[in-house]
Amino acid sequence: QVQVVESGGGLVQAGESLRLSCTTSGLTFDDYAMAWFRQAPGKGREGVSCITRNGGRTIYADSVKGRFTIFRDNAKNTLYLQMNNLKTADMAMYYCATVPHRDEFTCPPYYMEGDFRYWGQGTQVTVSS
Repeated sequence: QVQVVESGGGLVQAGESLRLSCTTSGLTFDDYAMAWFRQAPGKGREGVSCITRNGGRTIYADSVKGRFTIFRDNAKNTLYLQMNNLKTADMAMYYCATVPHRDEFTCPPYYMEGDFRYWGQGTQVTVSS
């Protein structure tokens, strides 16, 4: 049984930082690209960042470029999202996703929610002004 678990969310002030983590079980972690998505109240789920299986390619939403960094430690079966200089617009539930439906998925520029098979329950990020 595949499980995906996010952690690290919380309440911060604008300008502060958070690091999200995502661990998986029931699959071979480094076989798959992974991604972070987020969903704010009343909005659809949007892609934040994606990373290939070996970490060689990463992409970011324009809104987080230069502030967020996605990276993975395959030895620890953990995906991370370092979020710096947080803004109130970043406030959302953040989700980790893995196991793309397509083989050789290399984080194309327009990756979507439907590209991934397994999801975590999310971790809430709240940013106060």
